[in-house]
Parts: sequence; structure tokens; C-alpha cells
Amino acid sequence: MNNAGSTAQQSGQRRSFADTLELDKRLFGMLIAFAILCGVFHLATHGTFLTPRNIFNISVQTVSVGIMATGMVFVIVARHIDLSVGSMLAICSAVMAILQTRFLPPMVGLGSPIILPVTIVAGLLLGTCVGALTGYMVGYQRIPSFIVTLGGLLIYRNLAWYATNGQSVALTDPNVLMFGGSEGVLGPTVSWLIGAVASVLAVVAVLNSRRAKQRHGFMVKPAWAEGTLIALIVGAIMGFITILNSYEIPAQKLKRLFEARGETMPEGYVAYHGLPISVLILIVVAVIMTLVAQKTRLGRYIFATGGNPDAAELSGINTRYLTVKIFALMGFLCALAGLIAQARLQSHGNDIGTLDELKVIAATVIGGTALSGGIGTIYGALLGALVMQSLQSGMAMVGVDTPFQNIVVGAVLIVAVWIDIIYRKSTGALK
Repeated sequence: MNNAGSTAQQSGQRRSFADTLELDKRLFGMLIAFAILCGVFHLATHGTFLTPRNIFNISVQTVSVGIMATGMVFVIVARHIDLSVGSMLAICSAVMAILQTRFLPPMVGLGSPIILPVTIVAGLLLGTCVGALTGYMVGYQRIPSFIVTLGGLLIYRNLAWYATNGQSVALTDPNVLMFGGSEGVLGPTVSWLIGAVASVLAVVAVLNSRRAKQRHGFMVKPAWAEGTLIALIVGAIMGFITILNSYEIPAQKLKRLFEARGETMPEGYVAYHGLPISVLILIVVAVIMTLVAQKTRLGRYIFATGGNPDAAELSGINTRYLTVKIFALMGFLCALAGLIAQARLQSHGNDIGTLDELKVIAATVIGGTALSGGIGTIYGALLGALVMQSLQSGMAMVGVDTPFQNIVVGAVLIVAVWIDIIYRKSTGALK
């Protein structure tokens, strides 16, 4: 009897200890799985997977899917789906490509600084309007989002084809190409500065959260656990910056840059990439979307609606107008992703964004967003996007055929949802 009581007490203490640390076991498990995945690919590629060059490439390739995944969190949390994001990216990319190569140069001159802002504003406005139209049809006309966005998938993709007459559009404006990754980097000095600022802000956020809990009488982590958390966050930020700052710019590219300025590259000159502008945009988008989800009325309404739509409507939330806002935001993010995708590829092609809708949904679901609605995190979706891109990049590096890559990705998606269901049942969140 005493042994049983002692065991129960110890079990209760263990649960209490875990609750005190506020461990997200699902996220922690994903991080472990991601670390194992990277280790396996690093061994399989004979030490090339975790090199600065490949980490730089993976981070750049993750951006467009990651940006759209942050918006897909809100869509799925609100119990909708958007199958048209890849095609919406394509139509926005087509319009931006035509503007910057065919329409604007004859009007304002080739290389004019006006081309970039007009192109960006036009693309973002188009994406927002198309998304709002989708939201109107879903929210006010009560057409299921699956049907509306499935139709949009076909319509927008083929409108993009007609817009460019089925031809690829090469991009040459250096201001636009800066959003693509290797053509737009901040260099080591600025990257270190951004890393330091991000680290300070992260520490301030953790400490403010702790003080807020203390003011309201909530349980807080032990001081050592809080310190460990801060050390891990700062270590991750500065470690990532260190890796990017150690990736050398190829000598031939440096030579061309000097020649373009009419100069001769000094003997032995070396420069490093640093943080890409596109990755910085992804980080900013993720921070803003996290703040929207956690600190704004819009975020609270989205999660309340996803948790119980009927109760949300009875409490006074205009769920129809909210649906328009959600899909308009999704369209805006698709346009932003389109700008970055075309800049990375340095062209708009007919296949741009193909199957991105599946990648975005998979990243969001793998990141812990429940298809039943009401549950999801922005950081989880970003981790899901990173896992997806790392998985595909690693398989490509070891010579896996594309069809088998898609088979593996599909299997990972199914297994991730299955594990999520088991986890939620075990925690009592799903019955």
C-alpha cells in the first residue's frame, strides 16, 4: 500500500515537474526527429548535407513554402482548406513578371527604381483581392472551401499560362533578384547585428512572459530552466548566423561583381554570404503572424471560431467577414511567396508553384495544426516546412528518384497525422 502510494506520489511529482517546465512534447519530438534526419543524411552524403553551403540552400528553398504555411495555419485552424495556394502564387508571379519586364520598362525606363515597388504592390494587391474573393465565396455564399479552392487551383494556374502565352519570363532587374537568396545577402556584419538584436528581443520576450505570469499568480519555470531555455534560443540564433556567415561567395561571382563596377578583384580577396534577405523576410513574417495569433483580436477570433464555430457566432463574432480576412491574408502571403520564388529562380516559368499547395498543407499538418480546427502554431508550421525541404533535399543528394521522393513525402504526411491523432488521444484533446 505504501509502495503504491509512493509510486503515485512520484508519478504526480513527475507530471508536476513536466507541467512546471511547460514542455511541448510534440514539438520536442519533432526536433529530435529532425536532428536524426539531418544526421542520417549527413552520413549518407559523406559529410556534405550539413555544410554551410547546403544549409544556406535549404534555408532559401524553404522560404516560399514557409511563408504560405504561416497563412495556412490560420486557414486550417478556422476549419477551412486552401488548395489553390500554388496556383495563386503562379498567377501573382506571372503578373509581377510581366509588369517588370514588358510594361514598366518602356514607361519608366529599364532599371528604374520605380519598377520594384510598383511590381510588389501590384502583386500583393492581386493576391489579397483574389484571396478575399475566395473568402467571400466561402464565408458569405457558403460554398465549401475545398470546392472553391479546388476550382481556383485550375483557374489561376491556367490564367497564369494565358498571361504569359505559355512562355517563361526571364527576370533581369537586380532589385527584384535581391529577394531570391544568393543574389541578395546582408553580409557578415549586418547578419551579426541582426542576430544580436534577435537574441536580445528573444531574451526580453522570455523574461517579460515570466514576469507577466508572476504578476497574475501563475506557475513559472524554475530559474535554471528559464536560463536553459534562453541559452538554447540564443544559441540557435547565433549558431544559424555563424553558419551562414561561414559560407564563402564563389570567387568567380566576386570577380564578376568587381568587373561590373570597373574594378579588379584583389588577390586572395574573400567574402561571405551572411543572412539572405528572403530568409529575413520569412523570419519577420513568422514573428508578425505569431503576434497576430497570440496578441490580437483577429487571432483570438480565428482560434475561437476554429474551436467552436457555432459558439463563436453566438458570441458576436462575424465569422463570415472573418473568413474573408483569413483568405485575403492567405492571398497576400501567396503573392509575397511568388515574388521570392521567381527571384530565386530568376524567372517565371509555367511550373512555378506546382504542387506547392500539397507542400504547404503537409508542412502545416506536420507542424501540429489539427485538421479538425482550433489548434495550430506558426513555429510548428515553419518547422514542418523545414523538415519537408530537408527531406527532399537530402533524398535528392543521395540520388533518390523524384517519384520515390513524392512517395516518401506522402508517407511522412500520413504518419505525421496518425502520430498527431495518437498524441491528442493520449492527452485527452481528442476522443
